[in-house]
Amino acid sequence: MNRLFFRFFLLVMLAITLATFAIYFTLSRLFGDPIEDIAMRQAAAQIQMLEQYVDKAPSDEWLARLNKTREVLNIDFELIPLQVALDALPASKRAALQRGDITVDIGRKSLSRRVDLTGERYIGSNEEVIRLIGLPIEIGNAFKIEAVRFIIVALCLLIPASLWSRAHWRSLQALSDAAAAIGAGRLSTRTALPLSDSIYPLAARMNQMAERIESLIESHKALLHSVSHELRTPIARMRFSLELLREAREDTAREKRFDSIESDLAELETLVIELLQVSRPELPLAQRSKFDLAVMLRQVIGSTEHGLGDKQLLTDFDSAEVAIHGDARLLGRAVGNLLRNAQKYAKHTIGVGARLSIDGVHITVEDDGPGIPQAERTRVFEAFYRLDRSRDRTTGGFGLGLSIAQRAVAAHGGSIIVDDSPLGGARFTITLPEQQGIRAEIPPSRQEQVR
Repeated sequence: MNRLFFRFFLLVMLAITLATFAIYFTLSRLFGDPIEDIAMRQAAAQIQMLEQYVDKAPSDEWLARLNKTREVLNIDFELIPLQVALDALPASKRAALQRGDITVDIGRKSLSRRVDLTGERYIGSNEEVIRLIGLPIEIGNAFKIEAVRFIIVALCLLIPASLWSRAHWRSLQALSDAAAAIGAGRLSTRTALPLSDSIYPLAARMNQMAERIESLIESHKALLHSVSHELRTPIARMRFSLELLREAREDTAREKRFDSIESDLAELETLVIELLQVSRPELPLAQRSKFDLAVMLRQVIGSTEHGLGDKQLLTDFDSAEVAIHGDARLLGRAVGNLLRNAQKYAKHTIGVGARLSIDGVHITVEDDGPGIPQAERTRVFEAFYRLDRSRDRTTGGFGLGLSIAQRAVAAHGGSIIVDDSPLGGARFTITLPEQQGIRAEIPPSRQEQVR
């Protein structure tokens, strides 16, 4: 928010500066250069002496008066040919000198004027120019005066503007804080601004939006709770009925059907659980604490090893001494989903690794399966999205595991990407940056190795 008003300040200063230059060039075009006008006023005494004392002298006394003026004013006078004077002037001032006007050279602190236009002073006086050198011209003071004037104008504009914008800044800051709180999940946050505030309509619309979102979220949570109860209850009753039927009569053919029904019920129950999980509006870090990354990964591997069969599992825990602040259960579920996905498609080998770098913690799960095409790598994290080759019922799954894993990692401020694995299949990489609740502690003994 501070940047907004800093830019406003710079914009006002730039506008004032441009206005100053515009005024200067406009006045120069209409009335002549203001700086030369200042120089002429500073040399007014010398000009008046030249025009009132020297010019009005009779022809035979003109030179004597000129010499006396040089002694009185302590200024050098020189007579130069007209053509030499014209060559020394810029093109914009030559016509003025030709007409007999006074021209000023501020840099040399001098002024020039033709002796006369008719040659009455002496023979050839109409072809010569009298130049006064060493005039008391000091433009620095004029620039200082203009600078002071500029500062005063700027203050007169900026002080009221800053007072006016201060109230808006506070209101916008309150609005920004409320938006940040709502974005962080505190949906009960509201912005309290007086009716007289200029952005009150915007705050009111934002409050209405927050109330609507909060109402929808609460309704969604209530629906999930009801659905969870209503779906799990009939599943439990069906399981109980199956057990009763098994006990009532033992028949090999019926046992196979019972096993098939029980498998379908287990699949349905798993689908309900995953649907409820992925339907949550957010995955909060309910149990944030400090935990060892390698220990968490070993626990996840231990809980899924029964599904490996004859497949080989390769592990590489370079970050065995890294402690992470986060939700171990939530991150474990994300890694577990990736590992179960690798189990489905790996041919012979699965790899799980972790390492620590300057930009955060990286966890990889890879396999030697068919891999994922480049065009599909962003869509595999969409809920219910399944690749063509994964639609075979033998692979199982509902297309929710990767979506849940991505949301669990995102709740920690991290990200998941998929690329090609050196094993030949797909490699999923979880990156947990040192921000948003994730902080990896590196023991002093390993800091040099990380660098």
